[in-house]
Amino acid sequence: MSADLWAALCLVLVLEGLLLFAAPGAWRRMAERLQDLPERSLRLYGGGMVVAGLIALQFVR
Repeated sequence: MSADLWAALCLVLVLEGLLLFAAPGAWRRMAERLQDLPERSLRLYGGGMVVAGLIALQFVR
């Protein structure tokens, strides 16, 4: 894997950690709400995030 990919994965960990560190209660409530959503909605939301991330990556590069 390239160094850029490893750097991106490390930044994901940093951002996830910051959310847990700054607002653990809000993160827990969000996780509980996610369990109530249908699988189709979660897939659509995840797919949207992938597309948005790829588009943003094109603008950054």
